Amino acid sequence: MPVVALTQGMGSLAQDIAEQLADELKLATLQHEVAERVADKMHVSKSLINRLRSGKAGLIEGLRADRGAMAVYTAEEVLDAAAQGNVVVRGWGATQLLRQVPHVPCIRIMRPFEKRVDWLMAELGIDDRDTAEQEIRRSDNANASRMHDQFGVHWGDPVLFDLVLNTDRLSVDTCVQQIKAVLARPEFAETDASRALLKGMALSAHVRARLRMHEDTAGVDVTIDTPADGQLVLRGIVTNERERVAAAEVAAAVSGVRGVDNQLRVMATSRLFTSSKN
Repeated sequence: MPVVALTQGMGSLAQDIAEQLADELKLATLQHEVAERVADKMHVSKSLINRLRSGKAGLIEGLRADRGAMAVYTAEEVLDAAAQGNVVVRGWGATQLLRQVPHVPCIRIMRPFEKRVDWLMAELGIDDRDTAEQEIRRSDNANASRMHDQFGVHWGDPVLFDLVLNTDRLSVDTCVQQIKAVLARPEFAETDASRALLKGMALSAHVRARLRMHEDTAGVDVTIDTPADGQLVLRGIVTNERERVAAAEVAAAVSGVRGVDNQLRVMATSRLFTSSKN
């Protein structure tokens, strides 16, 4: 069940590549649907999610937005789709979220800035080059900022990818054939171990999302270990016993979880000392 993760860059032709690849291999695509699903979980509009991602959100709405929740719910959507298989995921941090899964090639699609500007001007039917340049720079800056904040990586670092394709030199069809060739290589063969790893990652993402949704655990930040058998291990520090118990209960209620080893520790109460200046 092939899974391919592609970057998304405005004017890079990644969408064209994803669509042709999906058509030739009979795969689903995941891109625009994520915004609607994440918006539903956050109880905000889809347009706000898109503005936050593109760097177009206003100052006030940007400050009010729960970017942590957005990252959690995005990861849940991407990992769930990947675990089901037969999908091309474009953007949404997929190349980083799926980087450790051996059978998933993570591919960057790139194109020179000037060619991307030309593409956007043609797409919008405008002759204002400055406006097109500003739009692409804003999109690139938003992508770079999100990747740094969420994953601690530099967006353009080629080491993060298994393959980098330049659509200024390669046609869309050539890029698609290159990706198909990579999928056929033994390095990207799907195995029982790689499927189990991805299944565990998806289950952990579901648990993290449910913790975020529950009022008693929304602020809990824990490490979740998920072996292939569905036996969760929760590690970390919580503020009180109520959070510790609630986290285990919420996790245990998630479909696919077969047991919870609750190793969460309650933060020790700090002593307050007063001091006076002489």
